[in-house]
This record gives sequence, structure tokens and C-alpha cells, in this order.
Amino acid sequence: MKYKDYYAILGVARDADDAAIKKAYRKLARKFHPDVTKDPQGEAKFKDLAEAYQTLKDKERRAAYDQLGSHPIGEEFQPSRDWGREFNQHFNNGESSFEGIDLSDLFAGLSRGGGGGRSRANTPIPGEDFEVATQISVEDAFAGTQVKFDLTFTLDDGMGRGRRESRTVEARIPKGATNGQRLRLRGRGGKGHNGGRDGDLYLNITLKPHPIFRVDGHDLYLDLPLAPWEAALGGSVEVPTPAGPVQLTVTPATAAGRRLRLAKRGLPKPGGGEGDLFALVKIVLPATYSDRELALYAELAEVSTFRPREPMIEETAHVD
Repeated sequence: MKYKDYYAILGVARDADDAAIKKAYRKLARKFHPDVTKDPQGEAKFKDLAEAYQTLKDKERRAAYDQLGSHPIGEEFQPSRDWGREFNQHFNNGESSFEGIDLSDLFAGLSRGGGGGRSRANTPIPGEDFEVATQISVEDAFAGTQVKFDLTFTLDDGMGRGRRESRTVEARIPKGATNGQRLRLRGRGGKGHNGGRDGDLYLNITLKPHPIFRVDGHDLYLDLPLAPWEAALGGSVEVPTPAGPVQLTVTPATAAGRRLRLAKRGLPKPGGGEGDLFALVKIVLPATYSDRELALYAELAEVSTFRPREPMIEETAHVD
């Protein structure tokens, strides 16, 4: 039989772990799929990729393949008698000679439990996993939401054949979802074959920008505008939260930039509890003033001893 270097086909090292092998297969399968590739050899490469992946992702087949050793690509070779005696139980005819057997059929026969035969027809093949980016609002993250979208996949049967399939997916996103969360939908990916399990669908969640709230994990931040007299005198002001407006106590002489905390008013956490909401104080002035307002500011200027630039002037006075 002719030797095929399955590791070289996938572009991974011989000690690559399962995750690296799966990632390499997905990337190359998309590149050389017959529906998208412009490579004249794309279909043949796609079949080799499927063959390599089906062997290396299975621990038993990979171990058997590794025992064959490394040979020049395309070289005619014959497994050793010891290798044949150890693994011929997986073939229906019980032969230890491998003349006329294709390398892919050889490893397809090494199905779990023995007696797999020369064909891959009865080998369980798990379905592919898929990943989809999903955007939700802050309000949806707070209360949970139902999402519905149409997806189009290329489904691979594990034997070099693929087909396009569209489906409508509905999923419940629980409350507390936040940026970067990965939600797993079991069995909603590609269909398995020959009794193999269906793949999973992963929703990679991001939150849409919000006009008021900024999200950091499960904490929320907002800018809290205060008039000069509110900052000076203190009092109770209304602040929006995802659950509705609440009253926040502002202490007298609150400075711009101060961070005021509303405990447990952020996003809920999947394991229980809630994040916090932080209001960052900003002092804002009116765009226009009435005559009475200007008169009051003039009176304040006369009686106030506050000199905001005095520290700056004193510092520069000491500079040589």
C-alpha cells in the first residue's frame, strides 16, 4: 500500500493534541471544500483531509497509524508481521497480508470493539460542531431572551462528501449572558452518520453597544450628570438601571469623577448574584442662563473663598 502522511496533510506536528487536529481540519476543509475551492486538486485534497481527520481524531486508529512509523509520502510499504498479527482481528477475512488494501480502508476497519471490516460504511462518524456569533442587547442579557436565526452550513459526512444545508435555529439565551460567553447547544450542529452523535452548535455572545450603559463583565457603568448645586448640596437623584430607575443618594461636596456604587444593580451572574452598577459623576452647566441665575452666580463669586487655580499658581511660583 502507499503511505500517506496524515499529519502532513493536516499540517500539524505528530504530537499535536486533539484540539489542534480538529482546528486544522476545520480550517483546511473550508478552504478545499468542492463548493468553494478554486484549486484544481481541491476535491482530492478535501478527501485526503477527511481521511486524515477520521484516523487521527480516533485514539485507537491514531495509535495504530503511529505504530506504522514514518515513511516517504507515496512510498509503497507493507506493515510488519507483528503489526499485522496485532490488528488483523479488525478485518473480516482475518488476513495478515495487506496487499491491495488502501490505507484509508485499513484504518476505517479499526472500529472500536473489533470486526469493523474493510469498509467505512459502518463506522460511526460524529457530526461537525459549528460556531456562530450572536449579538444581544444589555436588556436581553439582564432578562434572558429567545433568539431565532437562519444558518447555512456545509455538512461533511466524514468521507470527503459535503452538502449545503440551511436551517432555522431557535435558542434560549439565559439571563446573565455577557461579552465573550460561549453557549453550547448540544446536538444542534452537523448530523452524525452511522450512529455517530450529532455535533454541537456554539453561540459566541457579544453585547450590542448601549446608549447609557457600559459593560465590564457583569458590572455596568454610566455617566451621571450633576448640576453644580446638586454636587455641592447633595441630595437624591434618579438613576436608570436595567430593572428600572432607582434613587441614588449624592453626598454634599461630591466632586467630578467620583464613582458612586449601586450594589447588585448590574447584570445577573449565571451562578447566582448580580454585578454592581457604577455611576461616574460629571459636573455639567446649563447652555444658557436667566438674569436671576447670573445674579446668583455673581453673588456666589463675591462670597466664595474657593480659588480653584491657586494650587497651580503656587506650584509654578516655586519653579526656578
